[in-house]
Amino acid sequence: MLFGNFEYQLDDKGRFSVPSKLRGELGTNVFLLKGFDGCLSIYTEADFIQYTQKLKDLPFEKEKARLHQRILLGSVEMLSIDKQGRLQIPAKTIKKYQISKNIVILGLMDHIEIWSKEAYEDYIVKNEKEFETNAEDLLKNEI
Repeated sequence: MLFGNFEYQLDDKGRFSVPSKLRGELGTNVFLLKGFDGCLSIYTEADFIQYTQKLKDLPFEKEKARLHQRILLGSVEMLSIDKQGRLQIPAKTIKKYQISKNIVILGLMDHIEIWSKEAYEDYIVKNEKEFETNAEDLLKNEI
């Protein structure tokens, strides 16, 4: 399971060292795609296949399903973690999704997210106050 919060910097080639806590779980080949709320998501091959299976089940006749599939799947890049444990985000992806040099990497169970540090900090400031209320609403029947 992927979890944790890590701060790193992209080098001039758009590479970062994958945290060693996460590297073993990710394997060598990963799938990078548009995430939610301004981040990028990275999935292992197995988790990417499982995620896309859900997309495959969406009714393509519905406009929202087509839109979601086109935008999400059009953003996918298959990447490899190099022998030094680094992952390179393509320059076009960095530019398109406004990923800054300073990044935050979050482990979120079945995938990791890559955020610009500033965007992540803004997201937390705007949303952290709702954490406990959301937990009550989401988990009240689960515990």
